[in-house]
Amino acid sequence: MANKRNGTLYIGVTSNLIARAYQHRNGLIDGFTKDHDCRLLVWFEYHDDLQDARLRELQMKKWKRAWKIELIERTNPRWHDLFDSLA
Repeated sequence: MANKRNGTLYIGVTSNLIARAYQHRNGLIDGFTKDHDCRLLVWFEYHDDLQDARLRELQMKKWKRAWKIELIERTNPRWHDLFDSLA
């Protein structure tokens, strides 16, 4: 999730991406995403195993910011909100 292009980034894990992204988009969850207005789903990846997803999250949270931006821009160079592409 992001608040704008090259803005604040949030990385998280969920078993229901559509519901979770909807909650973030609409400010329904108190915390980081609401405080920083991270409402845009700009990148995501699926994992069959939740443990694998959690390991990937922990790995990415240690990444340099530039690496995260590069990953987003590889598939979403204009930082479009991908939420509507999920349904």
